[in-house]
Amino acid sequence: MTRFNLSLHGPERAVNFAQGFPDFDPDSRILEAAAQALRGGYNQYATTWGAPALRAAVARKQSDAWGRAVDPDTEVTVSCGATEAMIAAMLAAVDPGDEVIVFEPFYENYGPDCVISGAVPRFVALRPPKWSFEADELRAAFSAKTRAIVVNTPHNPTGKVYSKAELELIARLCMEHDAIAITDEIYEHLVYRGRHISIATLPGMADRTITISGASKTYSVTGWRIGWLIAPPALTAGIRKVHDFLTVGAAHPLQIAIAQALELPASFYVELLGDYQERRDAIVDGLQECGFDASVPDGAYYVMAGISSFGATDDVAFARRLIEEAAVATVPASSFYHDPVLGRGHVRFSFPKKLETIERGLAALRAIPRP
Repeated sequence: MTRFNLSLHGPERAVNFAQGFPDFDPDSRILEAAAQALRGGYNQYATTWGAPALRAAVARKQSDAWGRAVDPDTEVTVSCGATEAMIAAMLAAVDPGDEVIVFEPFYENYGPDCVISGAVPRFVALRPPKWSFEADELRAAFSAKTRAIVVNTPHNPTGKVYSKAELELIARLCMEHDAIAITDEIYEHLVYRGRHISIATLPGMADRTITISGASKTYSVTGWRIGWLIAPPALTAGIRKVHDFLTVGAAHPLQIAIAQALELPASFYVELLGDYQERRDAIVDGLQECGFDASVPDGAYYVMAGISSFGATDDVAFARRLIEEAAVATVPASSFYHDPVLGRGHVRFSFPKKLETIERGLAALRAIPRP
């Protein structure tokens, strides 16, 4: 990811729409749960693959969501965030020389994860404005060498929510080619249109899916680095070995706190979604008023915005311009593609921010002239 120094403008002016972390505190109940865990003796190593309380809470929650039993002892592994979960899954399930299909634009770690694992990434395009893929292009990407496909829904950076029909096609291709699905579902509770479907729930996929999620986005604790994987026992065994050698384990008291967070009532998730939908609408409306070609995301908390109306043809140069002229940070979309040229026409905005922060950023952007 290209990074710029916002401190040149002073913290009172700068607005960080680049990084996907909130500028507000987590729910006080979650903070209190962490404080109690710190005082309650949970300050040494947890079980390497996750504190029993957290694995049990994940299993309960996912069993309810999926309508089938998830075993905390043989299917759930706690990781240091979803990012570590993805590399642990890749290293455990993919052999050097295997091929892994990745939809692009993609979260920046997926491509390097393939390379670190010794796999060959095969990219399939998601095309604006709806960020859909061509079925024939996806079929052509599968081969006898395909070991896995990475599915991120809701999607970073576009906000795409994969439809049931799209996931069913992916599932059929996985079964035809004896491939597995590795899914990143960290934004599962942020769906504004459509509904979140875990590919693991589709017929034939329970035994060939590694489902990744975590606490960072839902509970506004991106710095806690608590994630998890749910996988069939045979894959879980390998994942746990890799995870052990990568990180040993995630922070014990924070695992205990997230176990309690997973027991929050349904009203928490209703309020979370309502707050984020308000932020989404505010930033999309504002960006469109400023002249950006902003796609309305169906999920997650990002907006991909076209920059052609500003006469811009280089996303990196344009992102630098926004910092220099408006003290607003974005992410050049080229960082989400294997070929940077494919992302030159967009920048990504992140909106897990207070409404006043969003408005302050938009006010600065309104001053950017267009030809």
